[in-house]
Amino acid sequence: MNVEYTGRQFEVTPATRKQVETGLEKLKKILGTFETHVIFSAEKHRYNVEITVAVRNHPPIVGLAESTDVASAIGDALDKVERQAVKYKTRWKSKKQKARKRQGEEVVSEEVSLEIAVGGDLKTAVPVKVHSFPNAVKFTETHIIRSADSVSHRPLTLEEAVKEAEFRDREVFVFRDPEGRVKVLHRKKDGKMELIEAP
Repeated sequence: MNVEYTGRQFEVTPATRKQVETGLEKLKKILGTFETHVIFSAEKHRYNVEITVAVRNHPPIVGLAESTDVASAIGDALDKVERQAVKYKTRWKSKKQKARKRQGEEVVSEEVSLEIAVGGDLKTAVPVKVHSFPNAVKFTETHIIRSADSVSHRPLTLEEAVKEAEFRDREVFVFRDPEGRVKVLHRKKDGKMELIEAP
């Protein structure tokens, strides 16, 4: 894992290097080997962090974050990169599994097509396909990502919660109504919002 650092009006300290490299160790488990370029820039009291991860045979993964604190900006940028890396890895795995499945179906369709004579007469022969089941069931790994964007920290009306969920582009949004009851908005596959009320 090669990491290149650039500081614009910012001095890259060993503490910031350590925080970045610790976060990139998690990515190494997901992506394997990759090259990284980290750019720090400071403007007045704001810090910008841009982390670019170059993975082979894939466009670079970029995480941008801005904060008043360098450590939180690094953490936010690493979270964004990690989310994109998980998406990339799951897409890559599903493509690979589909290719294997197609290849397996071709082999099965070539090998197994039989004709069986019913009643011992060739005139009544019926084509029969024999289906085989996979020897092992494949499970995909579950990745858990903590998200603070999907929760409102202040009470909202239903209309405000819908607008907030649309603005934040969230499939699931948790909020409390003005009476203090916990409610969840969930976007279904058809695009409609479903309201779930906690008892």
